[in-house]
Amino acid sequence: MTKPTSLVPLERIEQAILLIRGEKVMLDVDLAALYGVETRIINRGVKRHLKRFPQDFMFQLTLQEYEHLRSQFGISNSRGGRRYPPYAFTEQGVAMLSSVLNSPRAVQVNIEIMRAFVRLRRMLAGNEELKRKIENLEKKYDAQFRVVFQAIKELMEPPKRKTRRIGFISRNSD
Repeated sequence: MTKPTSLVPLERIEQAILLIRGEKVMLDVDLAALYGVETRIINRGVKRHLKRFPQDFMFQLTLQEYEHLRSQFGISNSRGGRRYPPYAFTEQGVAMLSSVLNSPRAVQVNIEIMRAFVRLRRMLAGNEELKRKIENLEKKYDAQFRVVFQAIKELMEPPKRKTRRIGFISRNSD
């Protein structure tokens, strides 16, 4: 059986999934691009059906989060920019969007987005399983392998981002 061709490459969807406030989310602007509509169309539909989007389905980024995101991805404000920070949709919020945006493309793209979320969840679960197996092996073997196991654990950890303090530091000489 052949796999149906997708409207949007899975890699493009996965790149649009971000981790914000400890949640895997997609921004309204990325969803609009995937659905082939303007961002305002999504936001207007959401505002008309706000009861369908509680905080665990959708939230608006703070100005600080938005500025951090812009600096992290190099998003410019040269095309007029936004008047407000974007909305972030969790997996459940993206699923709810299919009832708000009732076009055939929106339904198909939603199916592909749900598959991407499931794939990411499986990858994370696989990583946890690998971590448990390594811990079990570590318990079996003596201290001479401890260094090896520690190195493997360090390789499995996501890279730590270096944060720099931003701002002006005054040197008061009182």
